[in-house]
Amino acid sequence: MRLLFFVHRWVGVALALFMLLWFSSGLIIANSGSIALSRSAQLAHAQNLAPAAGWLSLGEALQRSGWKGAVSEARLLRLGEEPAWIVESEDGKRVPLSALDGRRIEVTTPVAQRIAYDWLATAQGVAYLDTVDTVIGLRNAEALKPFHRFSTDDGVIVVVSAKSGEVLQAATRAQRILYYVGGWVHLFRPLDLLGAGEWRRTALTYAGLFAFVGALTGVIIGWLKWKPGFFGRPTYWRGRTQPYRETWFKYHFWAGLIGGVFALIWAGSGFLSTNPGDIFSPTMPSREELARYRGGDLPRIAKEWAPSNESVGTDIVELRWSRLGDDAVLIGYDRDGARRALSIACAQTGFDETALVAAAQRLADETKIAATERIEDYDSYYFAGHGQGVFDRPLPALRVDLADSLHGALYLDPQDGRLLLKIDDKRRAWRWLYSAAHHWDFGWFAHHPLARRVWIMTWVLFGLTLATSAVVLAWRRLRRSLPQRAAAEPSRQATVPAE
Repeated sequence: MRLLFFVHRWVGVALALFMLLWFSSGLIIANSGSIALSRSAQLAHAQNLAPAAGWLSLGEALQRSGWKGAVSEARLLRLGEEPAWIVESEDGKRVPLSALDGRRIEVTTPVAQRIAYDWLATAQGVAYLDTVDTVIGLRNAEALKPFHRFSTDDGVIVVVSAKSGEVLQAATRAQRILYYVGGWVHLFRPLDLLGAGEWRRTALTYAGLFAFVGALTGVIIGWLKWKPGFFGRPTYWRGRTQPYRETWFKYHFWAGLIGGVFALIWAGSGFLSTNPGDIFSPTMPSREELARYRGGDLPRIAKEWAPSNESVGTDIVELRWSRLGDDAVLIGYDRDGARRALSIACAQTGFDETALVAAAQRLADETKIAATERIEDYDSYYFAGHGQGVFDRPLPALRVDLADSLHGALYLDPQDGRLLLKIDDKRRAWRWLYSAAHHWDFGWFAHHPLARRVWIMTWVLFGLTLATSAVVLAWRRLRRSLPQRAAAEPSRQATVPAE
């Protein structure tokens, strides 16, 4: 018991304020969304493509631009008033090529300002702010930096990639404030501004570990000290079921006894969120794996096809070539995010199971395919959530099970051939130990978002009470300790005889 109290007391003193900030920011995160634009939001603000005679095919644009190397993806859209092929290389870099003359479009400040103005479709002014290498709320965007930032009269800040010309963020003042006091604090983002970004993951890991230790010792102490008097067993004086008389101690005891298990779950899952020691598999397949999965360069039809208004239609805002091996599909997207395969000579209108399994086998290399299944509904591992919608997690999908020691599985999109998810036993463990425990995004809760939000907020409020009382008690402990040492100094001096 002495060891339990010692560890719990001093971990609490060290982390009380941190836990208060963590629960407070978690409450904000639970009631606010991401400030990065989803793919659906980008399409919703896109201009009609309306191809005209004389637009270059992808192959002509690549040739005139002097492009070297393989192409992993190619999309045709409008950047401001100019049609452009957004070409992505195997290393993730995106380059806009003019569909009029094939030149590489330089996304200068005036060009980016025009793109932002057209994207907003507003009569307000769009003023240039700056060009930066880091923007809050953007993840996995290293290949797209630097970023041009613009502001409107009503406080909206628009971020445009200086590499590809794509609008990556359009956040209102309220959205930015919520992110700053929510996700920015929750994930220790201030360390990035202090030049210590490489230590952020380590700081999160150790903070989560010590928070878990503090919560675990607190839960054990709470259960040991609780005397409910069941079956005639003794209670504390005057029938009290807990040992404390002082108000803040009572708040801390009851908040910990009732909500301590949830604080323990959140602290433990927060610790695991950083993947300490790389014990879990990566979230996404590597670029080398994706290259093997796609197989080779773009097929001939994808390079030779020239866009025309007759073949595309009037409601399309973006075209995207997708390929697996020697087969290619031209996908058209409208402003609502709906997609359809265009009927083009020598192109497919989707990928059959044979082509998908062949791509999966290229990715798996020598590992054999164990089974395949077409799924029409989401399961515990493949589902829309955490900022991902039906665009990122479409249905139906093909699940390909691999015959390896970790029971790997691939989820594939039959319409455009995308590799949607790669999972194995290690990643399944991460899904339950982190995602399910931290977000409660499973089972009945997954289908009842309002009930899930109320459930999470209830236990977060208990966590706030627990953390607030911990801050008060920690301050009292420190205030009692420091003056005692200061008071001891005059008494020692009084014993020294005068010279």
